[in-house]
Amino acid sequence: MHMTRGTSLDTNAGPSDWFTGTVYLDTIASPAPPSRLAAASVHFTPGAHTAWHTHPYGQTIYVVEGICLCQGRGGAAEAVHPGDRVYFEPGEEHWHGASPSVVTWGERVSDEEYAAAAATAD
Repeated sequence: MHMTRGTSLDTNAGPSDWFTGTVYLDTIASPAPPSRLAAASVHFTPGAHTAWHTHPYGQTIYVVEGICLCQGRGGAAEAVHPGDRVYFEPGEEHWHGASPSVVTWGERVSDEEYAAAAATAD
């Protein structure tokens, strides 16, 4: 038996030759022969996405937050929501990433507004 105690994950920036935009990678599991299983928690900032790519044994994506966009070569792009899973077949060329952010920004909250809210918050 091999146990790994819960420690903070070692977050790394996704390499620019794999991703467009800002992406953060946390390794969950690395393959230990004879297993080929690898798992990562990947956080895409709004609009960030992968390059077209394939996996020799396929890839399963499980969305835990936000809205993901996925597309297999020649197919339609799909929106994927938290709790949804996507499986790409071995050798299937595809990409995936975060949906763009839709935000309209207003003026900054003043120090006085923030202090008043903080004083009344539970």
